[in-house]
Amino acid sequence: MEHPSAIAAALAEVGPRLKRLRTERGVTLAALSEATGISKSTLSRLETGERRPSLELLLPISQAHQVPLDELVGAPEVGDPRVRLTPKHVNDNVILPLTRQPGPLQAFKMVLPATRATPERCTHEGYEWMYVLSGRLRLILADHDLVLDPGEVAEFDTRLPHWFGSTGQGPVEILSLLGRQGERMHVRARPRPRDKPAH
Repeated sequence: MEHPSAIAAALAEVGPRLKRLRTERGVTLAALSEATGISKSTLSRLETGERRPSLELLLPISQAHQVPLDELVGAPEVGDPRVRLTPKHVNDNVILPLTRQPGPLQAFKMVLPATRATPERCTHEGYEWMYVLSGRLRLILADHDLVLDPGEVAEFDTRLPHWFGSTGQGPVEILSLLGRQGERMHVRARPRPRDKPAH
C-alpha cells in the first residue's frame, strides 16, 4: 500500500508537471482555458500548487494535451510496460499511428496487403518519408514507377500525384513520416568515423 507521504509528494509534483508540459508545448493559459473550459485562475492555481488536483480538472487537461492521465500525475508504471498501439484499418491496409499527440509531423507503421486495386493516384498537402521494413513496395510518383526493397527509403512532396502499395508478391511493411505542412525530414546525426586498425 502507498504511504500517505508518498501520495502527498506525488500530488505536490502535479502542478510543476502541468506547467512544464504546457510551456514545453508553447500553450498559453488562455488557450488551455479555452480548450478545457477551466478558468485561467484555476489553471494557474493548479500549476502553483494552490489548488489541489482533482479528476474533474485533470481529465479535461489530459484530453487537451492528449497525454494519458497517469502521465499528468506521474503515476509509477505498473504491470505490462508495453505501449498499446491501436491499429486502424483503411481499405485493406493496417495503419498503426506511432505519434501520440497532434503536431506537424506524424509517424505511422503500415502493413499493405499483397493484392490491391488498380492504382489510383492522389495528392494532398505535405511531405512524406518512407522506409521499407519488409516486402517490396511499388511507388508511383508523377511519371515515375519505382520498386523499393527492404532498407530503401523514398521521400517526396505529396502534392505530386502518387500511389504506393505491394508489388503483388506479398505484403509490405513500411514506416512513414508525414509532414502535413510540407516539413522535410532532416538527419542531423553523422556517423562516427571508424578507428583505423593498428598495423
